[in-house]
Amino acid sequence: MKVTRMKLAEMKKPDKNVRMHTEKQLQEYERSVRMFGQIRPIVVDEGGTILAGIGLYDTMLRMGEKEADVYQLKSLTPTQKKKLMIADNKIFNLGVENLEVLNEFFEELKDDLDIPGFDEDILRQMVSDAEEVTEKICEYGTLDDDEIKQMKQLEERQKAAYGNSVSDQNEPAPTEGRVIQEPQTNEKAAEPEGNFVICPDCGRKIWL
Repeated sequence: MKVTRMKLAEMKKPDKNVRMHTEKQLQEYERSVRMFGQIRPIVVDEGGTILAGIGLYDTMLRMGEKEADVYQLKSLTPTQKKKLMIADNKIFNLGVENLEVLNEFFEELKDDLDIPGFDEDILRQMVSDAEEVTEKICEYGTLDDDEIKQMKQLEERQKAAYGNSVSDQNEPAPTEGRVIQEPQTNEKAAEPEGNFVICPDCGRKIWL
């Protein structure tokens, strides 16, 4: 691939573009160009019409640049040009960020989180929260000297009150000499069928 220099004034946008660039995106694009320079060429056809890199083109115009690196394709048909414009925008969107590696990089860069495309204050808060969570996880389950001392004192008091085995408290009490009541149910015993009379003394039914 042969990259050459071309004046921005000699380039032109296509009549139709498949991607719209927001003001925020162009601002972040400018941050990137100022920080790293132009890291990829603008792709143009034989007439200077931009096929890929319109956002970069707009950014460099805003910055007052006069020239840019370009890669010129001269043998594409109108159909191929349209396909290239569609593919260039779509293929990038098919990627998925590796969040584990991304977070690892953020933690390594915690002293310098000025990264185009991200809000620095938000990144600092994310890294700070991650460090706090990691610290709490590492401390989880550990006891300081005061807590260990209090636990030993509690153990001594329990031994003095209940003997050498505190676990004896959890054993069920002996049942000897106690009356065990059978559980009561709400169901009534089935009454026999037939004739009966009522006892005048207790009021109970006496079946005949």
